Amino acid sequence: MSKLTGKVAVVTGASKGIGAAIAKALAAEGASVVVNYASSQTGADAVVAAITAAGGKAVAAHGDVSKPAEAQGIIDAAIAAFGRLDILVNNSGVYAFSALADITVEQFHQMFDINVLGVLLTTQAASKHLGEGGSVINIGSGVTSLFPSESAVYTATKGAVDAITGVLAAELGRRKIRVNSVNPGMVETEGTHTAGFIGSDFQAALVGQTPLGRVGQPDDIADVVVFLASNDAKWLTGEHLVAGGGLR
Repeated sequence: MSKLTGKVAVVTGASKGIGAAIAKALAAEGASVVVNYASSQTGADAVVAAITAAGGKAVAAHGDVSKPAEAQGIIDAAIAAFGRLDILVNNSGVYAFSALADITVEQFHQMFDINVLGVLLTTQAASKHLGEGGSVINIGSGVTSLFPSESAVYTATKGAVDAITGVLAAELGRRKIRVNSVNPGMVETEGTHTAGFIGSDFQAALVGQTPLGRVGQPDDIADVVVFLASNDAKWLTGEHLVAGGGLR
């Protein structure tokens, strides 16, 4: 039997990149998956198609995690489609690197609304349905231990995710719900290509400091999420697993 047979998972921001890899990996281990998207229905539908073609179960669900009604709607989609909820992966996120002089109020609120408020709203909605053995997995970032230049706002949002993970692990632990985070290093995705990180001097510098000597791939992160979602991690909560090839 697969590790997640009979479980139902919601993955936010799952139309591409790390989120898509997570959705596919959870489904491969037997979970029925809600593939959330905010803007790319085409991407979400492609992820659902890949899962169903491999014999899994998945549906796409639109919703902006930073809006209370839409965050609730994402969770409602899981209950409507599959009748229960066992796993929530808070993967939705945005990032922008800006020097201190260039930070804007709009940029600040966009990142905090999606990266921080979104985690709280989706977890709040999900917690009404998660039972004993439920698992919440937040996708943080290795920036909280690396503190890269010109990332003050983004790093602040991911520091908040670390803090939320610890607080909710204590709070939801009373109901035997586990809350952990995965904090990736640089991962090669559509987003990091578009941002110009892949192939840059910044990438070369990071790889040079990384013991395993390469940039991460989405599957590297997805495998860690599967572990945390499964019974293999039944004694882990409040943990921040840094998945960056040893770079800290």
